[in-house]
Amino acid sequence: MNKLYDLWRLFQDNFLQYLSAILLLCLTLLAILEVVRRYVLGVSFEWQQDLVTFGILSGIFLFFGITQARRAHLRVSALLLLLRQKGGKTGRLIARLAEIFGQILAVWICAYIVWTSSEHLIYLIKEERKTESLYFLMWPFFLTFLTSIGFLGISFLFQLWNEVKILAGLPGLPSMQKEEEDSGPIL
Repeated sequence: MNKLYDLWRLFQDNFLQYLSAILLLCLTLLAILEVVRRYVLGVSFEWQQDLVTFGILSGIFLFFGITQARRAHLRVSALLLLLRQKGGKTGRLIARLAEIFGQILAVWICAYIVWTSSEHLIYLIKEERKTESLYFLMWPFFLTFLTSIGFLGISFLFQLWNEVKILAGLPGLPSMQKEEEDSGPIL
């Protein structure tokens, strides 16, 4: 499982994050170009707003799983931190069980969204639904969203596996433990 996790992180760090960054950079530059074209030259592309909006959202969506894998997302963890630090052995156990419950719930939610939204994706493809400007098909953006939610679920699944192994008294995923040590304590 550690090898699989290493491959997953390699994919995220060497491909997905760069794809996301390139999307965000290129579409931000397009938005700036469009501001100049609109207010200096008085002309504008009809399709630009749709491409910038949906493209930037796609870039952000693609980064969801990476943010989760790095534990760089926003979360309310004051109670878990307090339980770990002041609750003794029982507090640490409760905090770990709460983490596991949260990860199970997150994996289920991600799977549910992907599963139930697949019908909508098929509808968008069959009906050839387009963005407001009528230049772009909607399904590639929606597919990117669903793929991103799937990637987020995979990140949660690896963290769930790690937490369950530690709870069982087994060593967790060494690569994940090293990442957590390098990034500091989990808050």
